[in-house]
Amino acid sequence: MSASPAMRVIRETHFDGIEPAARGKVRDIYDLGDKLLIVATDRLSAFDVVMPTPIPDKGRVLTQLSLFWFDLLKDVVPNHVLSSTEFPAPFDRYADELAGRSMVVRKTQPLPIECVVRGYVSGSGWKDYRATGKICGIDLPAGLLESSKLPEPIFTPATKAATGHDENIPFERAAAMVGKELAEKVRRISLEIYRRASEYAAPCGILLADTKFEFGLLKGELIWIDEALTPDSSRFWPAAQYKPGGPQPSYDKQFVRDYLERIQWPKTPPGPELPPDVVASTRAKYREAYRLLTGRELD
Repeated sequence: MSASPAMRVIRETHFDGIEPAARGKVRDIYDLGDKLLIVATDRLSAFDVVMPTPIPDKGRVLTQLSLFWFDLLKDVVPNHVLSSTEFPAPFDRYADELAGRSMVVRKTQPLPIECVVRGYVSGSGWKDYRATGKICGIDLPAGLLESSKLPEPIFTPATKAATGHDENIPFERAAAMVGKELAEKVRRISLEIYRRASEYAAPCGILLADTKFEFGLLKGELIWIDEALTPDSSRFWPAAQYKPGGPQPSYDKQFVRDYLERIQWPKTPPGPELPPDVVASTRAKYREAYRLLTGRELD
């Protein structure tokens, strides 16, 4: 008897005679002509290295939370989702394996920038602020602490790195890459999505510290693609524990990062196997983020 989709852990997809067009850090992507099949696996990367140990339910959380946000915010900008339940041949033979973690989406021409919105000073933004008093060239008040709330959210684009870290860039450079009019449009839409998502998450007890979006073009239309406001693309902080002046606990892979720092792993491949308690704690955090934001348990 095969495992149910809810019990199945998938580190890598394998379909008879079908090679993926790409394997990202987390997603396996199959080219269907004018569409793509995107499968969120249970892989986890930390410090830009994919760990050998998968996190059960992670891919399902990423997909189902993305579907939730794409639907909730579809009036802000169109998104790429076509179906998450019907898969064209020959993938229909693998429906059980794909269920809950896969989307058939429209194929677009992705923009070459990551659209990052920050409402708080954290991560690379905190490093930038400490060094320059700015983030991505944007002047900010003096005296902000790590994790301080910004006076208003800011749009801080980044380049997409095939390997390693994305690089924060000034808006002017993003405009030079995609055109001023389009850059202004994605800035406006990114800030609006962030505003709406933050207002939704606050009564759920979650602060949306920052997040990143990807967009693509299809016949001249701007489309929201990739994932939407997940623990992998966003910093979700528990509001009840928020205290500026240092890093915050978060609903993501923090247990893994802390473990890797503790064992003094050199942050170069290969990654070490993760112990069961770290895997279980990380799985629980992803599931908790899903439950708090959607109001239901993961199917």
